Amino acid sequence: MEFLLDPGIWVGLITLIILEIVLGIDNLVFIAILAEKLPPEQRDKARVIGLSLALLMRLGLLFAISWLVTLTQPLISIFDLTFSGRDLILLFGGLFLVYKAVTELHEKMEGKPEVKVTTNVVYASFTAVVAQIVILDAVFSLDSVITAIGMVDNIYVMMAAMIVAMAVMLLASKPLTAFVNRHPTVVILCLSFLLLIGISLIAEGFGFHIPKGYIYSGIGVAIAIEAFNQFGQRNAAKHEAKIPLRHRTADSILKLMGGRIETTDMHSSEAQETFAHEERYMIGGVLTLAERSVASIMTPRNQISWVNIEDTPEQIREQVLSVPHSLFPVCRGSLDKVISIVRAKELLDVLDDEEAFKALVKRHRPIYIFEKMKVIDAINTLRTSKGSLVLVSDEFGNVQGLISPLDVFEAIAGEFPDADEQPDLIRVNETTWKATGMLDVYQLELELGMLDLVEEDAGYISVAGLILDKTQGDVQVGTHLDYQGVHFEVTELEGNRIKTVMITYA
Repeated sequence: MEFLLDPGIWVGLITLIILEIVLGIDNLVFIAILAEKLPPEQRDKARVIGLSLALLMRLGLLFAISWLVTLTQPLISIFDLTFSGRDLILLFGGLFLVYKAVTELHEKMEGKPEVKVTTNVVYASFTAVVAQIVILDAVFSLDSVITAIGMVDNIYVMMAAMIVAMAVMLLASKPLTAFVNRHPTVVILCLSFLLLIGISLIAEGFGFHIPKGYIYSGIGVAIAIEAFNQFGQRNAAKHEAKIPLRHRTADSILKLMGGRIETTDMHSSEAQETFAHEERYMIGGVLTLAERSVASIMTPRNQISWVNIEDTPEQIREQVLSVPHSLFPVCRGSLDKVISIVRAKELLDVLDDEEAFKALVKRHRPIYIFEKMKVIDAINTLRTSKGSLVLVSDEFGNVQGLISPLDVFEAIAGEFPDADEQPDLIRVNETTWKATGMLDVYQLELELGMLDLVEEDAGYISVAGLILDKTQGDVQVGTHLDYQGVHFEVTELEGNRIKTVMITYA
């Protein structure tokens, strides 16, 4: 036991353990690839059997060192080439590795989808997979043993190094297998290593020695590059996760649609760009419906044209004819006392017939929804209203506005102003827009093709609300605000209300 006090023995042991692990990693990976062909409940068993066989073969070959030495004697001669037993083992082992790598790479590179169902799944035979593992073990065992013989003279040190290295790999087999299955590029990389090692063994079988340092340095560089690639993908996924789901979904849909469009000249390229912008706007609008409240798309209270039932028929007729709307709330004294929603034509037809007027008012009862209801949830109510207006109220029952199917469509496709309305957003040039204070911030996001203007649980839904929120209400003509890369300038006030804003976004 005095040899255990020799520092050189310990240095050789540690170095050989590291090398054996490095040499055994490729064996472990390929055992994992083969085990994947088995039913899930048999994969762990196959991995353990495969690694155990690898250890037994290494130990068995170590005991046959004297026999391995004799394998260097020439056995056969072909032309000017002579082959020893060792050369033949390396040659046929290398051919097997090349064949295995090429067939597996072909299967992976063909990209044929693997159909997986819960029943009637056809898996490889356990015996066939273990047999392939045994053949791989034989080849890798020979490579590992030859490396050990070249480094250390003490057979006990060789055995200890192999046992420790195999124990480490056995403990790491399951997490390593899971990692390989999650990253298909790693499988391709490992199969490429197998091809490289097979070629090197064939070269050695023909007497052309390739230093192991060249092979494993190349493998090391490839592993480092793949590690950087995985690191980059992980960071990209982390950053992507910060983007709202609706924007990620819109980008994914547009990529799928854009893949079908081909451009052949500058004109078609410009058309594609315009079409893609409109697609992005509308897809983004659809995806915002689950986030936006009805308050963000409704016609606000101060813009509602309504009819007072207490007015004279002449006053009502004048009110109806003065605006281009086809539907009117009929109220008793104030907008908070809506008794009906009627069509302009029907209303004008019965103004001079009191009984018919009363019957018309009773025929159409108003429908109310809460102002904080999401637009996506209000669509069903709009559907049941059969094209009528739906009133929006606060928690106290006061009317805050109204919505129609057109408002939902405008939330998706942009504004369609009536004859008596001005658009809330007008493009001045490539980087500048003129907006009303009532402009919906979601609509501005869609127009600018950006995100982050609407914060989660924000207390505002309009541009005016955004400016007031960020300036703590200290607003006057000329007030400037820079927020999320967008520049806002208040250009007109109406009393204490922000009427007009200039928006700049490069």
